[in-house]
Amino acid sequence: MTFALSARDLTKQFGDFTAVDGVQFDVHHGEIFGFLGPNGSGKTTTIRMMLGLLQPSAGEAEILGMPVREHIGEIRPRVGYMSQRFSLYNDLTVIQNLEFYGKAYGLTNTELKASLAKALEMSGLTGRENALTRDLSGGWRQRLALSAAILHRPEVIFLDEPTAGVDPVSRREFWDLLYQLVSENITVFVTTHYMDEAEHCHRLAFIQRGKIIAYGSPEEIKTDMMKAQVLEIEPSDAVRAMKVLRALKNEAKLPIQEVEYYGALVHVVAPNMKKHKKAIAAGLRKANIDPGQMSIIEPTLEDVFIASMKAK
Repeated sequence: MTFALSARDLTKQFGDFTAVDGVQFDVHHGEIFGFLGPNGSGKTTTIRMMLGLLQPSAGEAEILGMPVREHIGEIRPRVGYMSQRFSLYNDLTVIQNLEFYGKAYGLTNTELKASLAKALEMSGLTGRENALTRDLSGGWRQRLALSAAILHRPEVIFLDEPTAGVDPVSRREFWDLLYQLVSENITVFVTTHYMDEAEHCHRLAFIQRGKIIAYGSPEEIKTDMMKAQVLEIEPSDAVRAMKVLRALKNEAKLPIQEVEYYGALVHVVAPNMKKHKKAIAAGLRKANIDPGQMSIIEPTLEDVFIASMKAK
């Protein structure tokens, strides 16, 4: 089987520091593949090696069945890249930015005209062609940057934390655009810090300290990586409740693994949670905190991600 993307033992060292350590994954054609990890975990370095912008210290990357080292000239016209920071010229208008990138991609005048019309329609920027880019909101600049990255109709697009700092509505609309691309059989490789976005990926990889620690669909990762159960608590005071439960954990008075905020709720992670539920409630009541509603729930991807990061 030929994959859209493949990495085999991909490694990058900077002196004595190993930024990416033997990374392996395959990405199918026409899927959204999420690459998740904390800052400094190796996400951007992996993308830069996949794109041929950094030479790996060891291992191999392939795009569309071609080794990147030997075929980068053939690969580049078939991929798009949207970096962490919007790669736009703020002093240019919307249409000037798009025209610049279209010409940089080598589109002919006829191709560029058709691509510009489609890009404006897809991004919803029709009617804003002459607006200066610096005057656009973060969400609109994000759409413009994506449109610029796909003007040449790439088969694969890399998006490095494309929705960082963008409001929830704009993030949702951006993901609608990604699903539109996938419906056209474009493969999307995206890094993100948002667990709600990760849930919408077809498959995922978690990376920490340069190593892949989980790989598969969101459901597969939840099943494989989360052996404990999650107790969701609606306490009268979530801040104090978390402090109390963490203190009981650190003092080994409760056999729990993690305690985290989840909005106005508190999630407690432990094996055999049913057995410990009463003791947790008693510990909160002793501190004059009403535990409120307590329910054992299916772990969210955020629960799994936090547990995975702390376990390694």
